[in-house]
Amino acid sequence: MNALKWWWGILLAFALLGVSRTFLPLPFMNEVVIFSIYAMGCNFLIGRVGYISFGQPAYLAFGAYACAFYLFYFGTNPLVGIMVGVLGGLVVSLVIGPLFVRLRSDYFAMVNLALAVIVFYLTQKVLVDITKGDNGLWFMTRITSTPGLDLTIPGQFFIFALIVALAVCAFYKYLDDSIYGACCLATKINENKLQFLGYDNFSIRLLAFVIANTTTALAGAMYAVYLGFVSPEMASPSRAADPVIVTLLGGVGTLFGPIVGAIAYTGMKDVISKLIGNWELFIGFLLVFIMLVADQGIWGTLAPLLEKLLWRRKATLPVATKR
Repeated sequence: MNALKWWWGILLAFALLGVSRTFLPLPFMNEVVIFSIYAMGCNFLIGRVGYISFGQPAYLAFGAYACAFYLFYFGTNPLVGIMVGVLGGLVVSLVIGPLFVRLRSDYFAMVNLALAVIVFYLTQKVLVDITKGDNGLWFMTRITSTPGLDLTIPGQFFIFALIVALAVCAFYKYLDDSIYGACCLATKINENKLQFLGYDNFSIRLLAFVIANTTTALAGAMYAVYLGFVSPEMASPSRAADPVIVTLLGGVGTLFGPIVGAIAYTGMKDVISKLIGNWELFIGFLLVFIMLVADQGIWGTLAPLLEKLLWRRKATLPVATKR
């Protein structure tokens, strides 16, 4: 039972996210939930393993296109499409992971960015016969209803996405509290000591790489089902910094950082883009300000303050005495 005490915090956070649906637009909330899943993988890479990746759009595209190929050419069940997308991301991560995780620091970031450029070029130019190039793959009318939660209905898709995001968040919380999570943090801080203890740094990083990028592929597959459309823009190198920015905004290595960052980033994008064309400039200035004032990000800064307030409130509560 002690191992499950952290569940109440996750359930409360997602309950608040679900309640927000009553006064926030449904498309915005769907975008936030899927983007949160997208950022969770990046948050794990940066916060636990110390890998900064600018190639996450490539893994997003792998999941999205694997799902899209199934729904456009073979089947109509969106749940199967999502599973195919996750499997596609898993296979690609297992193939390229042993090569990429041997690199560290800037080299890892750049080789992943190069992968995003390659995937973008392949989907836009080389494989145009099956990807349809910039026209994209449209399959909204091919998606059939699913029992229980009908993923063709945006409102029910939101409930499904919320459940998936809850499961992914709980999974990462479990990893953080496990021996493997501690090993991931150790390989980031002092890999020599970890190796001295008998652990294999390469295997730890490879597994983290596969887990994080499979999560990103899951987000890509969910984008494909939700939009009923995919295009090379999903792998665009111009969007390479988005998950990193969301991670930094929310708080690197924090449990709820991806959710808070996704809300802040998506909200500012929707509001500011209506006022000025170059909305990314404002986001850039805001990110610099946050890093200078609160280098732990929004949630990374607020969480300790909220914890202190709760403890102070508990301390001031009257204690019942025995008579």
